[in-house]
Amino acid sequence: MNRPDYSKIRRPVGSALAAGLLLMGGSACEPASSPAPQTPTWSPPQAVETAAAPEAIGPYSQAIRAGGTVYLAGQIALDPVTGEMVEGGIEAETRQVMDNLGAVLAAAGMDFSHVVQTQVFLTDLGDFAAMNEIYSGYLSPPYPARATVGVAALPRGALVEIQMVAVDGP
Repeated sequence: MNRPDYSKIRRPVGSALAAGLLLMGGSACEPASSPAPQTPTWSPPQAVETAAAPEAIGPYSQAIRAGGTVYLAGQIALDPVTGEMVEGGIEAETRQVMDNLGAVLAAAGMDFSHVVQTQVFLTDLGDFAAMNEIYSGYLSPPYPARATVGVAALPRGALVEIQMVAVDGP
């Protein structure tokens, strides 16, 4: 694939200076003073998989690593050994979901301290406080950014589903 030669691109200078140059018959652009940018090395996304979390129940991966970022698929409260939903209400489901996510994070060489964003899906927003109590026990400040959404239904009759984004340290 042919890539453009960025070394020949001319950058506009500040608007006031450019206007002055144009009035004086000069050029509003100056030649690039820095070397051509290096073409970044790209590697294809890689699946992250572990037997310590439930197998995907559709055409998706437990997680995908793209560069230093890991995108974790939503987890519901499936027991990774039996493949069955755990029983016991929102608290038990949230605990299993967080354990499943922790196992996927570990398979990626990460833990909950790497999580920067979560999305929580609840079939009953009245369960928010109970879910939040369990959820907060797995995380510590600075807490990840989060969205919580009420939904009509989740796979397998789940009460909660959580997905995450995690990033390698600097």
